[in-house]
Amino acid sequence: MSLFTEYLSRTAKEYGLILDEAKFAAFDRYYHLLIEWNEKINLTAITEPEEVAVKHIIDSLSCYDAAIFATGARVADVGTGAGFPGIPLKIFQPDLKLTLLDSLNKRLVFLQQVIDELKLCDVTVLHSRAEDAGKNKSQRESYRIVLSRAVARLNVLSEYCLPLVEKGGWFIAHKGAQYQAELAEADKAIVTLGGKVERVIPVQLPGLSDRRAVIYIRKLNTTPLIYPRKSGMPEKKPL
Repeated sequence: MSLFTEYLSRTAKEYGLILDEAKFAAFDRYYHLLIEWNEKINLTAITEPEEVAVKHIIDSLSCYDAAIFATGARVADVGTGAGFPGIPLKIFQPDLKLTLLDSLNKRLVFLQQVIDELKLCDVTVLHSRAEDAGKNKSQRESYRIVLSRAVARLNVLSEYCLPLVEKGGWFIAHKGAQYQAELAEADKAIVTLGGKVERVIPVQLPGLSDRRAVIYIRKLNTTPLIYPRKSGMPEKKPL
């Protein structure tokens, strides 16, 4: 058992997650690919085994709710970067149909390597800005779940993500210590885009004292066709 796997085993147990040997092996290979590729392209500043186990893997899995992540659910990870939270969730629930969306192609080259080496089925990499994907008929309102982590403030992120969520589906955002302020700031945007905040779950990661939360937003209404606005506008002029 590698040092990373030891840390992951301990912290998963502390967090109440059950992982079998196959999942530990997949996470271990993912970790080593991350470290290897991080020397060539900037994927993450977090590289120590214990930190990756907690701040990337356990944090990614903190949003998991079996009632939402239905068997075979179509899931998109917007601004996936090094694959968080999408890849850990796919390893945890292999039947998910996952799309990893990022605007930087070299990250997607890394992710394709991960997909190939871990033999992950039903995973697609999509080179696109979120605003462009939201206007694409094959992507718009076609996902049961849209995830995002550490991409933008919630008012901006909502315009990136909610247009991709099918009516009745979920937008799930991982947020840090300022999540309450971001929620207040994003209230208008969420409603305008057809969403409603259903619940906010505070997250306490093993061994860390910082405040985090997972925000679950339900898509109640179809997003007006004018959204998302053209690339760059959500960030320049948030709703």
